[in-house]
Amino acid sequence: MSALDDLFGLHGDVAVVTGAGRGIGEGIAKTFAKAGAAVVCAARRTDEIERVAAEIRAADGKAIAVTTDVTAAAAVEALAQAAIDEFGGLDIWVNNAGGSPLQVPLAELPRDEWDATVALNLTAIWVCTSVASRRMNDGGRVVNISSVAADMTISGSGHYAAAKAGCNLLTRTFAQELGPRIRVNGIMPGMVPTEISMQAMNLTDDDLPGLEKMLALPAGRLGTPDDLGAAALFLVSAGAQWVTGQVIKVTGGP
Repeated sequence: MSALDDLFGLHGDVAVVTGAGRGIGEGIAKTFAKAGAAVVCAARRTDEIERVAAEIRAADGKAIAVTTDVTAAAAVEALAQAAIDEFGGLDIWVNNAGGSPLQVPLAELPRDEWDATVALNLTAIWVCTSVASRRMNDGGRVVNISSVAADMTISGSGHYAAAKAGCNLLTRTFAQELGPRIRVNGIMPGMVPTEISMQAMNLTDDDLPGLEKMLALPAGRLGTPDDLGAAALFLVSAGAQWVTGQVIKVTGGP
């Protein structure tokens, strides 16, 4: 292998990616597989993760699908054990599962939607990282997928933004508490037109050219799942050995 493979290859690593059935999670899972990792694709929708795992295997990668609800602690434990049973270890965990389909002012938000949003976007990060840290090999790496909403006031998305702000603080605290054995970092994606983000913003494909023009990002375009896969690959690679406790923006601009 070349020196670049040593820095950015994941050969021999076992990676769990939650929310891997579509969008950003799919992009991360496939990027890791191309870099040489054995990937455990996790999500609630079995058909979606089985498709992603099959596509990885068809491209000569290693992958399995494990149906998982990350808000259920027992399911998270079973996911970690499945990775170890199938591939012999656990080195990388990406907490990507998240989102909220509703845009509702905070004072009008139903309590069950608040609870569900916090459970998925904050509590699950704590549970998954805690479970992973107990089972990880030395040199383990965790990446939490947050959102630029964590740093913004977005009317109708206060519940989601609050949970993601908490995710950012969990990221920094876990990095402090788990280091140096495990590195923990986060990513705040900008506008990546995935199914969840478009549903939350009431957008259709026809709206995207106008949105791209309105945002006028310095990068010249909206983001893609592959863009986030590349950023996640850097954070879990040997090239980022001195990077921990960071939450980076990957937004196509400032």
